Amino acid sequence: MEKIAVDVAVRIPAEFEQFVHVEQVLGKDTWTIDLGRSNAMFFTQLFGHMFDSVIVLGPDDDPRDHQFDALIEPAIDGFEFSTPGQSQSEAFAVWIRYRMSVFDSVGNRASSWTVNAYGKSQQEELGGSESLKRAAVLAMRDAAALIIMQMERVTKISQLADGPLQPAPTESDAMLADTNQESEEPASVIGIFAIGGIDDAAE
Repeated sequence: MEKIAVDVAVRIPAEFEQFVHVEQVLGKDTWTIDLGRSNAMFFTQLFGHMFDSVIVLGPDDDPRDHQFDALIEPAIDGFEFSTPGQSQSEAFAVWIRYRMSVFDSVGNRASSWTVNAYGKSQQEELGGSESLKRAAVLAMRDAAALIIMQMERVTKISQLADGPLQPAPTESDAMLADTNQESEEPASVIGIFAIGGIDDAAE
């Protein structure tokens, strides 16, 4: 694929890297699906192929210590699965709802994109556990394909290579602009914005 000309930081939240889904089906079997580390590695590799350069930040890393055009933070908003006993078929199915939050280099939220992924695997001789894992992997691949094809169109992330987003004017800035409308020399207002907005992403 043609890489997107953006220097990206990928921050992996602890709840994403440690994601485990446990569910009891029909009051009988309890299923446990551990996607955390696989998800983190999969998307780190994916973004490494998609962008000019990628640095990976852990949950405790401060983005202000690094240089980048855009920061991507993945999250899992929802996870569902069905077994052959539920669907009256011979297949396991998995649905994963990812959220890709994109921030500029100073912490302004540029985009929040929901990616719905689906995977289906026939029940195999190895057992239901392996078939369910296979369905989950196929859902992850489905998400990756959607991200590759649509991320730039949906998030416009390449625009962040030109610099951070312009912040919305504050009330005081607006009042100052109104005051200077009739002035021959317009005043210059400089704002300093912390990167703290990035820390508000993991909610």
